[in-house]
Amino acid sequence: MTDHPLNAKGLQCPLPVLRARKMLKAIAVGDTLTVEATDPGALRDFPAFCEATGSRLRSSAEADGIYRFVIERLV
Repeated sequence: MTDHPLNAKGLQCPLPVLRARKMLKAIAVGDTLTVEATDPGALRDFPAFCEATGSRLRSSAEADGIYRFVIERLV
């Protein structure tokens, strides 16, 4: 399993999710994508994105205004 970072800091909705979608298509099943974003809307966007794409949201956290989401590609 490989982790792939995605820096979406400074981007506003829907760009963090759109970039994550593009990157998820490029990684292998079982790999993870770690997204860092600063848009507070990401808190609701990424769980919905994972549900819609069949991916697993393994974790989410916030520290110093940076939201970090670890998404596992399942399909």
